[in-house]
Amino acid sequence: MVNDPRALHHRLVDRPRLTGLALAPDGTRLVASVQTLDDEGTRYVPELWEVDPAGERDARLVTGSRRGDFAPAFAADGTLLFLSDRDPQDPPGPALWALPGNGEADRIAHHPGGLTAFAAASRASTLAWTAALMPGAKDPDTHAALLHERDRAGVTAVLYEATPTRADGMDLGPAEPHTFVLRGDAPPVDAGAQGLAGAGDMALSPDGSLVAYTRAPTSTAPDTNVVVIADAWTGEERRTFSRPGHQYYVPAFTADGTRLICQRLREETYDSEWQVTLVALDPESGEETDLLPDFDNWPWPGRVLPSPVPGDTTLWFTGDERGHRPVFRRDPDGTVTRLTASGAYTSLCVTPDGTGLYALRSALDSPPRAVRLDAGKPDQEPVLLRAPGDLGPLPGTLTEVHTTGDDGFGLRAWLVVPEDTGPGNPAPLLVEAHGGPQGSWSDWPWQWNPWPFVARGYAVLLPDPALSSGYGQRMQERGRGQYGGRPYRDVIALTDAALARADLDAGRTALAGWSYGGYLANCAATRTDRFRALVSHAGLWNLEAFQGETDMHTYFREIFGDPRTRRERYEADSPHLDAENLMTPMLIVHSGKDYRVPTSQSMALHHDLRRQGVPAKFLYFPEEGHGIDAPNHLRLVYETALNFLDHHVRGEEWRRPGLL
Repeated sequence: MVNDPRALHHRLVDRPRLTGLALAPDGTRLVASVQTLDDEGTRYVPELWEVDPAGERDARLVTGSRRGDFAPAFAADGTLLFLSDRDPQDPPGPALWALPGNGEADRIAHHPGGLTAFAAASRASTLAWTAALMPGAKDPDTHAALLHERDRAGVTAVLYEATPTRADGMDLGPAEPHTFVLRGDAPPVDAGAQGLAGAGDMALSPDGSLVAYTRAPTSTAPDTNVVVIADAWTGEERRTFSRPGHQYYVPAFTADGTRLICQRLREETYDSEWQVTLVALDPESGEETDLLPDFDNWPWPGRVLPSPVPGDTTLWFTGDERGHRPVFRRDPDGTVTRLTASGAYTSLCVTPDGTGLYALRSALDSPPRAVRLDAGKPDQEPVLLRAPGDLGPLPGTLTEVHTTGDDGFGLRAWLVVPEDTGPGNPAPLLVEAHGGPQGSWSDWPWQWNPWPFVARGYAVLLPDPALSSGYGQRMQERGRGQYGGRPYRDVIALTDAALARADLDAGRTALAGWSYGGYLANCAATRTDRFRALVSHAGLWNLEAFQGETDMHTYFREIFGDPRTRRERYEADSPHLDAENLMTPMLIVHSGKDYRVPTSQSMALHHDLRRQGVPAKFLYFPEEGHGIDAPNHLRLVYETALNFLDHHVRGEEWRRPGLL
């Protein structure tokens, strides 16, 4: 057991976090993005670290970088590029900086209000970035004048003439993201608007002649986005791609620039399940080719990595698979090979000759670590590189639980068991339901991580129920159209299977969940009294109210339909209709700036619990979004949840956290 197990959640929050990698064109430099606590310990700030690709030397801060530099990438000549607001502008915002191997950083692109993303051509000096323009602004200068005029007048209002109005926890507008391209000494060219919800999803062809980006859906086609390929010299559109009911993500040009590779997603509706594949788009003919017609899992999330060797059409990608997220290789003949035996991989980088890979690897028992892989060897274990992020020893054992659903489908979950647990000393069980619902317990979570609970003596079950990713399309089909049906029953079936173990105490159990997992906790609150305590973080309670308030209202309306004509779907799945059944003590966690699951959902649940006389506590963060980002707030979530569970599951005295 680690020293002071009650403090593991502090160690979890305090440690540096690896968030990304960038490899130089010649393969000699590997730069990592790292999040570290600021001097006051109240927020995370980005840093750039130099990691030895050979794994022989310790990592160090990049010479010439400063705290606050982020989003590293390399130009074709090996110059390190990054975003930073180290030189404040008026109005302030991140600018694009270049840092040679030896020398001082130079600001090479800026925009009033800042840049939000950028890309560099692999064999040319062309750069592209995302920056916003106010309605009526034709260029950055007129945009700056309009921002200044609004600021002088004290105006923050936005006039929406279409939806969406919010996305990913942010109020949209009034400025709209655009794609800008810089070639040589010519002024930047505006290659087109990305839509109010534009996310800076863009790529440059290797020779810098083309720029590709995605244009966000609008209210007229809320389930469809557009891929735009434009001329990098003029900004003129050359080709667009779209497919009704589908969206394209993470574009990447092949090494010869003749194809654009994208993820293509068909979102869930009541009658059709999620489906993700890779496609190749031909900028000349407009042809679209499915590259993974027989791949049952998804190439999602994360970027697709084409081979850097011209003429080689090999691709690498990641995708969930039975509680892991392996690296996969697609050969030119369509053969797909799994390259890693365990763990969850992100931030893939390929060596110049296409024989090696670098990546971040995490798992349920390991935070993200920088690793090196062979680019073609099946089911390998990675070589660990020296980089920040190690958390040290963890106080328990990770294993698996298996059972079958009510339809005979095979189910699995991760189970973490504390040390010193056995038949004579069974551990209480906490079940944690993941969000999504399309997702999986495959990688290391910073929020609702199991190990602080294990350190306190709880076994933690991490189930992957229906609608989870990594179990083929059948897993989506069996959960389609029943948000609170089979996924909930799968969680209960896996809970029963875990409790068949002699080292777990079936009389002392609890269930917690975030987002969709919070919804499943809310469902449990109205359907069973088997749990001694429930924790609902940002969970759905009233589905009819939710679909009209969330920033993804059109998506959820596709799933449930119009409540005026499809009321039976809401009545089948909305737990608020059974509020009279509430009886289990609940801790509710929610944030004031959560636009994905608005705070009103938890407020209504809290009111219903109080009316029913059920013990309830509501932990509220006015300035947080759908997740909890601030370090001190994350500590408070763990501390409050741990104390709440100790009180109701173990019968200990309630301890109110000191800062609350």
